[in-house]
Amino acid sequence: MTAVLRWVVLGLGVLPVAATALSFSRSPHWSVRMWDFPRLQLAVVAALSGAAYGVFYFDGHALEWLFVAALVACLVYQGRKVFPYTPLARVQVQRSTRPKHDRTCFRLLISNVLMENDQHERLAQVVRDANPDIALLVEVNDEWARALEPLAAEFPHVIRHPQENYYGLLLLSRFPLVGARVDFLVQDDIPSVHTGFELPDGTVVLLHGLHPRPPEPVRDQDSTPRDAELVVVGRAIGESDEEPTVVAGDLNDVAWSRSSELFLRLSALLDPRVGRGLYNSYNAKNSLFRYPLDHVFHSGHFRLVSLERLPYVGSDHFPMLVELSYEPEAVRRQQPMPERPEDTEVADEMLEEQAEAAATGDDRPGRE
Repeated sequence: MTAVLRWVVLGLGVLPVAATALSFSRSPHWSVRMWDFPRLQLAVVAALSGAAYGVFYFDGHALEWLFVAALVACLVYQGRKVFPYTPLARVQVQRSTRPKHDRTCFRLLISNVLMENDQHERLAQVVRDANPDIALLVEVNDEWARALEPLAAEFPHVIRHPQENYYGLLLLSRFPLVGARVDFLVQDDIPSVHTGFELPDGTVVLLHGLHPRPPEPVRDQDSTPRDAELVVVGRAIGESDEEPTVVAGDLNDVAWSRSSELFLRLSALLDPRVGRGLYNSYNAKNSLFRYPLDHVFHSGHFRLVSLERLPYVGSDHFPMLVELSYEPEAVRRQQPMPERPEDTEVADEMLEEQAEAAATGDDRPGRE
């Protein structure tokens, strides 16, 4: 029995080491990119298996030292990736000292409603209770659009684009919209919404609402289109005239992944979760495997008033609510992630991979 348990501990230790090694690959295949998500879980497994082996089975052989060293390296690496999203790290976005609901403040709610979820009124009530100025809802189909009509009536400005493929969207706003449009940036069945909205003090803020296609094994979908969409939006923001900007939505990616970090460097946007917590939004139905997939990134023109995860609405995602204060002087005090020399080349490669995949149809689920 002891020998069996020893091999179980060894197997558990090999898993995080192998997964960590795989995550260094630039391959977009789902079997590689899936290991971007459970970094905290991998760190915990590495720590537990290393401690168990050290206490019960370690005899000082060379291979055992190598095994323990690999686990320590795995723990350190995974811990460094997750550390910025703990309260122990320095915050990237400063806390605003202005009163809540100031004329320069706005509340933004985002929620993946889960298309087959039928708890429409439950979501509507959570939105009413949160009292956002803007709500971005994704996975909205015709049934959801009809069910939310009473809620939409409470918002003077609405963009509706329901779809039956899990990528429809609905944008509700109490503020006037400026130049609103729905685009298909990378794939002709994946919409995104792009608009300005005018704050009560007259400031126009640019909002990009995204929900790219995720890497996943069931239909053998890789991360190529998701990564390309993040590059397209990140570059567009980075090359703009430094206007106050917000990017929000279910990005089907974690903030510490290679693609998300590249997006933040290209766009020079900030993440209000840095130094505050993970704010895991998915999977709402599985407490052991939850990750921060629903994001709000913004330019340095804003300080944070509040950030919270909202109650369960029947979806596999929790809604997220953020309140930001437009304080343009904050740009000088809040530093984005610095660009790297290789970022341009890596971004170009991602766009080229998507162009090649689109030409052959390999960028579609199940290789349709």
